[in-house]
Amino acid sequence: MPVAIRWYVTLVTGINRALFLAVTGLMLVIVPVMLYEVGSRYLFNAPTVWGMELATMLFGPYFLLGGPYLLHLRGHVNLDLVRRRLPAERIRQLDLFNHLIIMAFCAILATYSLPLAMQAMEFRETSFSAWNPPVWPLKFAVPVSVILLGAQSLAEFLRLWVRDPGAMEATP
Repeated sequence: MPVAIRWYVTLVTGINRALFLAVTGLMLVIVPVMLYEVGSRYLFNAPTVWGMELATMLFGPYFLLGGPYLLHLRGHVNLDLVRRRLPAERIRQLDLFNHLIIMAFCAILATYSLPLAMQAMEFRETSFSAWNPPVWPLKFAVPVSVILLGAQSLAEFLRLWVRDPGAMEATP
């Protein structure tokens, strides 16, 4: 693999892996918050105004920011029944095409989501609930995650293009 491609793939995959490991820590917050909410609601008949909203607000970034590294691990859903019947070169060609579609989707979504996140920051958008926390920082999870997903998809495309032996299988 050419040095420039190896450098790019290593950099992007490393960033996405570090972010993936960081956002998995959000579960250490989400689970206790949900347990507290359920307990206070059903055991003490005293629901919180913030519990469910906080868990929902944290789950969005958890889900979105974990996706780019999951792409590298090949953890997303695909049509295994179809792929098993294809020769290796056809699978490679299909994966190359899929990564082009992913990158186009990411470019379109980033183009439309970044201005919305910037507008939310400009107006200091809140949730308008009884708790009313700021939500504008969370809106940046969408453009950031699709940019990182597009970058990871380009890395995987390049690995396939130069026929990196590990590109056709999951690599932790």
